[in-house]
Amino acid sequence: MGSGHYIWAIFFFASLCSASLANNAKINFREKEKKVLDQILGAGKYDARIRPSGINGTENAPTLVYVNMFLRSISKIDDYKMEYSVQLTFREQWTDERLKFDDIQGRLKYLTLTEANRVWMPDLFFSNEKEGHFHNIIMPNVYIRIFPNGSVLYSIRISLTLACPMNLKLYPLDRQICSLRMASYGWTTNDLVFLWKEGDPVQVVKNLHLPRFTLEKFLTDYCNSKTNTGEYSCLKVDLLFKREFSYYLIQIYIPCCMLVIVSWVSFWLDQGAVPARVSLGVTTLLTMATQTSGINASLPPVSYTKAIDVWTGVCLTFVFGALLEFALVNYASRSGLNKANRAADIHKENLKKKRRDLEQASLDAASDLLDTDSNATFAMPLVRHPGDPMALEKLRQCEVHMQPPKRPNCCKTWLSKFPTRQCSRSKRIDVISRITFPLVFALFNLVYWSTYLFREEEDETF
Repeated sequence: MGSGHYIWAIFFFASLCSASLANNAKINFREKEKKVLDQILGAGKYDARIRPSGINGTENAPTLVYVNMFLRSISKIDDYKMEYSVQLTFREQWTDERLKFDDIQGRLKYLTLTEANRVWMPDLFFSNEKEGHFHNIIMPNVYIRIFPNGSVLYSIRISLTLACPMNLKLYPLDRQICSLRMASYGWTTNDLVFLWKEGDPVQVVKNLHLPRFTLEKFLTDYCNSKTNTGEYSCLKVDLLFKREFSYYLIQIYIPCCMLVIVSWVSFWLDQGAVPARVSLGVTTLLTMATQTSGINASLPPVSYTKAIDVWTGVCLTFVFGALLEFALVNYASRSGLNKANRAADIHKENLKKKRRDLEQASLDAASDLLDTDSNATFAMPLVRHPGDPMALEKLRQCEVHMQPPKRPNCCKTWLSKFPTRQCSRSKRIDVISRITFPLVFALFNLVYWSTYLFREEEDETF
């Protein structure tokens, strides 16, 4: 039992010694990193103002900087301001021969810095940036890694608000291309060239979700620009966004269709229901105008016509046309009534005139008989009174001849409501409108959707 205790004590002491040696090795290893940093970045040994040499240490060759990025989120795409916001991890990598160091047989993989001003940095800027800021919670989200062969990796997390010029001719059935442009501010292509890193230079988070858009695809390209001061290297990423149509279908297109259909209810109301038809027409017209105003308030004032303008304009025209149709029906009804009243008055005057003429003729005939047969002995009335049966019969025949023909009742069934010569003019206008307005609106929908759904983007470059 005693020998066993001695063995465990020796084993425990050896473990403590090995742990102490390992800690000393770690301490020495960290001290070695500090010595390497002091050796390559010490005072008088490295000047961050001098550009690194080109490929293979060539002094006259430009410095090559490889760029890649990771899109973390796209928070919004603003149609009115024509801009979008993005958060990304941006990385640059280049080679600086002055920063080579001994990796201690592979144990020192890289050195890490958090101060960007300690080494030379490319003067890259985002040319279409409106606003931007770094992230400093909890510590600044930036690091610089220096590898033994002199390669430098710079990584930083930034949030940007970038300009995105949009063509809204097909809104809301459109696709928009928003670019992210990066260029050198002071170094020309003779001194500095930006290149996309080979093998998937742009990465996008998998669960990227936008409320009104879908990121269909993206394309990396070069956009070098020439100015009076020289040619500058430039990189760009084109992001193709497709607008989600379901939101606009529910919020705009279906309500507008419902308003147009509600305005047609006026055609089925009686032409004498003036308050009901006027209230319905004015209400739908004001609602449609308010809807149109709300849509335009969320869009920038542009000089061209958008697809949504065509839709709201035609719907507003249909609602306004329904209101004008009632005005026409009311005018036709009053015009027909006035004509009927005038015809009745003329008919009555003609009857009175005819009656007076018949009475005068009877008196004249009686007077003639009295003059020629003054000595007649038979009992015969010399004057035919207005109540004479023969005169009344003639008067009755004349009245029957002058009475207008009775119009049959032509509005008993659906078929009788179609335009016929027997129906009144105002009723025919209502019946024609019940058929014409829906047919024309259906034809407009056919032309509208076939034009905009199958129309290709004119400015699409993919």
